[in-house]
Amino acid sequence: MSIFLPRHSFGLLNIRPSRIKSDRFPFTLSTRSSTATTPNLSTDNAVRLDSAKTLKDDQSLRSTWSHRAWVACGCTTVLISLAEAVSGGASSHVWVEPVLAGYIGYVMADLGSGAYHWAIDNYGSTETPIFGNQIEAFQGHHKWPRTITRREFANNLQALSRAVTFTVLPMDIMLYNDHPILHVFVGVGSGCVMFSQQFHAWAHGTKSELPPLVVALQDAGILISRSQHGAHHRPPYNRNYCIVSGVWNELLDEWYVFEALELVLFFKLGVKPRSWSEPNSEWTQQE
Repeated sequence: MSIFLPRHSFGLLNIRPSRIKSDRFPFTLSTRSSTATTPNLSTDNAVRLDSAKTLKDDQSLRSTWSHRAWVACGCTTVLISLAEAVSGGASSHVWVEPVLAGYIGYVMADLGSGAYHWAIDNYGSTETPIFGNQIEAFQGHHKWPRTITRREFANNLQALSRAVTFTVLPMDIMLYNDHPILHVFVGVGSGCVMFSQQFHAWAHGTKSELPPLVVALQDAGILISRSQHGAHHRPPYNRNYCIVSGVWNELLDEWYVFEALELVLFFKLGVKPRSWSEPNSEWTQQE
């Protein structure tokens, strides 16, 4: 059986070998050979600089009052969950279990961020209902990975804040403070999911650009580190999907979990993930 390799880019000339053996699958993988001529580097760099300037001035990176309102709603929703957890824990004198539940929520948020990142990186299109805008944004992110560092805070978090508001607020209302363990699990988990895009943005920042506390949290493995996430933006572009702490990345990659899911979807539904295809201009990094 033969399929095309996940996205690869061997240097500026984009030269690829015609046949490569992979220990990730029990069959041979193959790629097309490139016949592209050497680019004009000076012209190419000028185009990149011009594009970078355009991105810097892009109004789509700015926060609107609507974005800020959704982030405020999301933060309020998370704080309600945590407040009800504290209130319920105080009245029932239960503390160890809620703390453990909060830790589990934090760990599961990392796994959830990886599963979602993998899915929108590999499946669907800009025409996909509900998720089309997210898919388009992540495709653009692979082309311009540093753009996320110029995206304003509320602009970056508004989509996930909206999702958290609609899913968690009803639970806050229905559960009240009778279930502190569930509240702290939901509060910490949803908070980490909502802020995962900010953790993601920090993972693309340089050490000198980031607050010392953020750098310390990254170095401690509490937040996704710059080096770990940087591996996701290098060939074969199919690793290190988790963007909260990255604690799941090594396990998921060593056990080929997402690759196994891709094979199941391919053999059951006939759908190929984008990571099996040759890179195109929409995915090739331009900065």
